[in-house]
Amino acid sequence: MTAILDAAVDELAPIVGRKRACEALGRSRASHYRQRQGPRYGPAIPRRSPRALTATEAETVIETLNEERFCDKAPAQIWATLLDEGTYLASVSTMYRLLRQRHQVRERRAQARRPALIKPELVAGGPNEVWSWDITKLAGPYKWTWFHLYTILDIYSRYVVGWLVAPTESAKLAEQLIADAIYTNDIDHDQLTLHADRGSSMTSRTVSQLLADLGVLQSHSRPHQSNDNPYSEAQFKTLKYSPTFPKRFANIAAARSFCETFFEYYNNEHRHSGIGLNTPANVHYGLDDIIRQKRQGVLNAAYANRPDRFRKPPQAPTVPQATWINRPEKEPIAI
Repeated sequence: MTAILDAAVDELAPIVGRKRACEALGRSRASHYRQRQGPRYGPAIPRRSPRALTATEAETVIETLNEERFCDKAPAQIWATLLDEGTYLASVSTMYRLLRQRHQVRERRAQARRPALIKPELVAGGPNEVWSWDITKLAGPYKWTWFHLYTILDIYSRYVVGWLVAPTESAKLAEQLIADAIYTNDIDHDQLTLHADRGSSMTSRTVSQLLADLGVLQSHSRPHQSNDNPYSEAQFKTLKYSPTFPKRFANIAAARSFCETFFEYYNNEHRHSGIGLNTPANVHYGLDDIIRQKRQGVLNAAYANRPDRFRKPPQAPTVPQATWINRPEKEPIAI
């Protein structure tokens, strides 16, 4: 049928034109032309532009660019020099394209070659296994005046094991704070991993030497990756979003007084959603199981009294078995 229609179109085309012939017979012009061209197999073969350089011409351009007098000059300089000499080989963009094809174009200036930094992956199955520490600024009494708050946090229990407010950021102060926290919590050799970002105090030789002497493994975030230190960042947000957090502190004594009150509340009264709505102190000192059993007893009694108010027996929230910094993605199961 298709062949018959195409034949009829060919007969009418000299009389009324091919467009009108296709309309009269209800034949799509695109299909008609495609049928006349015959079957095509495989992808279309690109046509070579008649303006393209031949292989010989391209090699002549490359040989000219690589001549001793031109080897240290940019293609634009070479192009202009050749024009002044009465010679035109190719455009500047074509010269660059031919050089790129042969891997002869690169940055000549010295470039920093930094190795790819590995994403830190840390896990804590209990208190005093992984600590995170960081420094944040507290606004002073005047514009551009700041106090520096150092905070060390246990990522499993969210318990603040040490803090310090100082007028400046100092590696020496950080060393003293870390040493006091390790001594107070009776940390054994090779027990603890201390994670921080890449601030000057965190990467200082003073702190690194202290941790090496105490047998503490040191871990750092990748540059410009705040998600690599999420627990300290979240704790600072809790601090600064506190309803009583002032816009500015009158002096360093006021900043220390506020932080003392806040951390006392945070450790012993604040019910943290990430640890089963327990206080950090209860989890840090192993009281969370007792508290969960007590809560579960209250929920069981409420369910027994009015089961119609519940869709299913309520369960008291639990503390996660492990806390991660950058938990590794699960590998797909091979089938």
